[in-house]
Amino acid sequence: MSNVELKSAPGAGGLYLKAAIGMTPLAGTRKKELPDTVVSLEAQPVDLDRLAAFGRVTEHTLTGSLPPIFFNVLSMPLQLKLMTGDGFPFPVIGLVHVNNKIEQTRKVDAAEPLGLSVRVQDLRPHPKGRQFDVISEARVGDELVSKATSTYLRIGKPSEEAAAEKTEEIDFSALPQIATWSLPGDLGRRYASVSGDRNPIHMHDLTAKAFGFPKAIAHGMWTKARALAAIDNKLPDAFTVDVAFKRPILLPSKVGFHVAEVDDGLNFSVRNAKKGTPHVDGTTRAA
Repeated sequence: MSNVELKSAPGAGGLYLKAAIGMTPLAGTRKKELPDTVVSLEAQPVDLDRLAAFGRVTEHTLTGSLPPIFFNVLSMPLQLKLMTGDGFPFPVIGLVHVNNKIEQTRKVDAAEPLGLSVRVQDLRPHPKGRQFDVISEARVGDELVSKATSTYLRIGKPSEEAAAEKTEEIDFSALPQIATWSLPGDLGRRYASVSGDRNPIHMHDLTAKAFGFPKAIAHGMWTKARALAAIDNKLPDAFTVDVAFKRPILLPSKVGFHVAEVDDGLNFSVRNAKKGTPHVDGTTRAA
């Protein structure tokens, strides 16, 4: 295993430019396996202005501790550095984010410096191609305070080796709706300015159409962040939140937020306000 240790976060804008240039590599130059590399960033103080901007765009009322999705925001440049590096098997632009699981061990005060690390693992078959996990960890000193597992799909030749998908035991379509959100057309650009995720499918209708979308689409992680902001007062200090990204939200749009309490947490869903089609289905469970 190789380690890349950074003293400051790389600029995400330049990495997305590198990702765009790397969409069409010379034949045979990409490796077939995931790199055995860890990219880490030494402990840094949290940028409070950026945190405040994150709170505004996700409508998260800040209380002095970091929102769970903010760890993903901080690790985004490290993720991009790893996935745009030489030898990464897939172009970043075109990957589909299908699932995200966050395990938070405790609340983290905004004044606590954070060390970050990112690695990739478990390249495996998927019915629509191949998938793999990006593991992002945040630490205060030596203490692991947050671990996020983002699963990405590289669409390609269907695999007969892929395990059958598990039958969904939760009827997310039956959850009661508690709110309607109106999402503006510039939401992708607003979240990109905070998160650093400037994937062209989120930025403008024109660039989204180049990748097969009729309009720009909302970030899946914004949707997850907005959902957690709505239920923040019901979350314990230590918990796991797991979501499946179903269908993209075309911008502008109106969506309904649905949620129900269960014995050990919450089930929630974000669905199209008119048709009821699912965008995000998720659960929270106490750790």
